[in-house]
Amino acid sequence: MTDEARGIGGAVGPPWSVDVLADLHAGVLDEQEAARLWPQVEADPEALAIIEALEATTADLAAWGNAAPEPMPADVAARIDAALAEEAEKARPAPAVAPVVSIDVARKRRNRMIAWGSGVLATAAAAVAVVAVVLPGTGGENGSSDVAQPPAATSKPAPGSPGEAPLALKQDDLDVGSVLSTQGTRDFGPLGTQERLDACLSQNGEDPRVKAVGVKGVTLDGKPGTMVLRTTGELAQYRLLVLGEDCSKLLDRTIGRGA
Repeated sequence: MTDEARGIGGAVGPPWSVDVLADLHAGVLDEQEAARLWPQVEADPEALAIIEALEATTADLAAWGNAAPEPMPADVAARIDAALAEEAEKARPAPAVAPVVSIDVARKRRNRMIAWGSGVLATAAAAVAVVAVVLPGTGGENGSSDVAQPPAATSKPAPGSPGEAPLALKQDDLDVGSVLSTQGTRDFGPLGTQERLDACLSQNGEDPRVKAVGVKGVTLDGKPGTMVLRTTGELAQYRLLVLGEDCSKLLDRTIGRGA
């Protein structure tokens, strides 16, 4: 980087090369050369002004590097979320199309199915009749029956639905994979509704207009709460908020890439 050909008579000095002053300021010159040049630079107002400008630039860059990044604008985050959702929709495989079958083949197949079904029903009816005759206690004068009834069907909530059990989280051993798997979920947990969640976010200084990529009822170290998963503007990085039943902020942590 050093350009020593700009000095007077081949020697480094006034008029000073900016490259030489930058190398001197950065400390890349050897100690003897630096010790020889510093007194000359400090005695030259023009060279010293360049050194001070370099020092100010270095300080500004250091301050910018340590400053907290500004949050992504809400409208930008919303557009990114919408674009990601649109791409995910496009990536879904198209539904399979049934092969076209001639009407004659379809009729023959239907007739075979009807004949087969009639035979199965007849066999089943005969089996029920034999059981009713052979087994004792299958019927009586009072019409009671000892035949065991099938258990009543129970419904199980689909994963991510509001009726699903809350996700158990621990601050000291956070299951990031389970948290990220809740993307697309809208389960408001103990807060109950979107309006209540928005009010709690506002109470904690958060912008409720920033759309969450996932909302899920959780327990944090055994304490019930509502988890809110948001983007940060960084690729594969998210902000995890957990709000308590009383709107208190139980957890605020960055997870994912670079966290």
